[in-house]
Amino acid sequence: MRCLRHGDADARVGHVIWIERIMHAFDFDALHRLGLNQTLAAQWLSSPAADHSQLMRITELQRDCLQLHDGRDEYPARALPALQASLHEAGSGLAVGDWVAVEAHAHDELWVAERLAPSTHLARRANDGRRQPLASNIDTALLVMGLDHDFNLRRMERYLALVQAAGVMGVVVLTKADIGQDVEARMAELHRRLPRSVPAYALNGLDEAARADLAPWLGLGQTLVLLGSSGAGKSTLTNTLSGSALQSTGGVRRGDGRGRHTTTARSLHFCLDGACIIDTPGLRTWRPDADADSLAATFEDIEALARHCHFRDCQHEDEPGCAVREVVPADRLLNYHKLLREVRRSQQTPLERKAQQAKWKVIGKAGKQRSQDKRRGER
Repeated sequence: MRCLRHGDADARVGHVIWIERIMHAFDFDALHRLGLNQTLAAQWLSSPAADHSQLMRITELQRDCLQLHDGRDEYPARALPALQASLHEAGSGLAVGDWVAVEAHAHDELWVAERLAPSTHLARRANDGRRQPLASNIDTALLVMGLDHDFNLRRMERYLALVQAAGVMGVVVLTKADIGQDVEARMAELHRRLPRSVPAYALNGLDEAARADLAPWLGLGQTLVLLGSSGAGKSTLTNTLSGSALQSTGGVRRGDGRGRHTTTARSLHFCLDGACIIDTPGLRTWRPDADADSLAATFEDIEALARHCHFRDCQHEDEPGCAVREVVPADRLLNYHKLLREVRRSQQTPLERKAQQAKWKVIGKAGKQRSQDKRRGER
């Protein structure tokens, strides 16, 4: 992908044709193929931008260069600095899957002037607390994990909780079923660990049968995103669902089974069955971008059992009369507590973070002093 430059004669001619042909037009059927729904369409038609700009969807984003689709063709564009500044101030940013208002400026260059408020938005938190957008306007997240060295139930549980907290349905996809290790035992372990309501499939990403397994989420107007670590088989599955070798694929390292990065940018593609699918680079760590209440609600088994705890504010750690500890696997409960701690930490202001660090520093010093006093007494 490249951004349009003044000297690109052929691209400029294409843009002139585009401007003359569809500027100010609104073709719901064409845009529905891209994933536009009635709610987003109503938001667009009530926006002042609809009178002087064109609605398009971001299909690829690399630094300051965007690739947009109008339901018929793709075009390069840039985002106006004012839009970038306002999104940055709001702690957000553009993402693949966003619906945007596009204007034609000097030299027939296309500029993104506004973004429609996304119906759903997936993001993660960086170490410094900044929000890093992953994808927008997603209906279903295919959570991809390989049945090889990539298999990690704690990570899958984490991904599932985070997409559900964002209002996105999660579907577990275990790839490499043809070459995986202990496939039946691992599937049984997965079903014991996750809620029964979560769909889960073991499949071969190279096999056309994968399309039949995932058919309920591949219909026209649907948008899916693939999330998982490098080497899990996301790009292979994208190629199978889209019916073409759009994405480069690669193997895993022999030593630890970790994948090599073959996808370097998030990009949106069309599936054979009508849905749009967003492939993403490998995602091994994902710090929560959610509030504590919405995240806690995704652990529905823990929430249901917690109603029977002796204490209303039971933390399910060492309190007497806890109804959770005896039923929920210890590792799942540990994961639950860890996610909640991360969410609360991400919502702290810099001053609150410093105050907490100072508090634990005092506690640590006091503990160290007690240990030293105790050793002196024993002597």
